[in-house]
Amino acid sequence: MCDGQGRPVCLHLTAGQVSDFKGTDVLLADLPDETEEVIGDRGYDSNKIRRSLAGQNITACIPPKKNRKSKSSYNWHLYKKRHLIENMVAKPKDWRRVATRYDRYAHTFMSAIHIAASVIFYLKA
Repeated sequence: MCDGQGRPVCLHLTAGQVSDFKGTDVLLADLPDETEEVIGDRGYDSNKIRRSLAGQNITACIPPKKNRKSKSSYNWHLYKKRHLIENMVAKPKDWRRVATRYDRYAHTFMSAIHIAASVIFYLKA
């Protein structure tokens, strides 16, 4: 999860073969109070996520899946800002240790991601 400027706010590591929306419970629980809208790709299009965001009075900008029967609308201009999250995920992959995942344990790998994100987004000015 990132803020409006593309800086990481919360990071959550899931298994490689897990669907995108399996880890959203953790991320949605950690949303800052001032959150007005959440942008996600088609992988996050589920009724559970939409109900959770609506319950918190947060606008969901998630395009519907192609096979969804009742397609909900979304703001295309707001959805264009999704590149911020894609860039946030791509930048730490420039670090060899993160890109190749040398670490055997998830907590060690997550530590490397946190260090890379801290240097990239907060220490470089």
